Amino acid sequence: MNYYFHPIAEEEHLDTVAYYESKRPGLGATYLVEFENILEGICDNPHTYPIELKPDIQRRRMEKFPFTVLFRSVSGSI
Repeated sequence: MNYYFHPIAEEEHLDTVAYYESKRPGLGATYLVEFENILEGICDNPHTYPIELKPDIQRRRMEKFPFTVLFRSVSGSI
């Protein structure tokens, strides 16, 4: 399964990577690795995560960063 961003979410995601990288070199990359690992898990098994907003918005919290990934499955993509 593949994933794609809503344009506003993609902008926020890229801003977050840049923000962490500006605070400490390498921290943006650490954020990105965790985010990509989380998305890989979501794509592998999307139905294991709880519904955040009905009818179909799910969530997965990040472990090292104070963010929650909100997603939904649409036509075989996240």
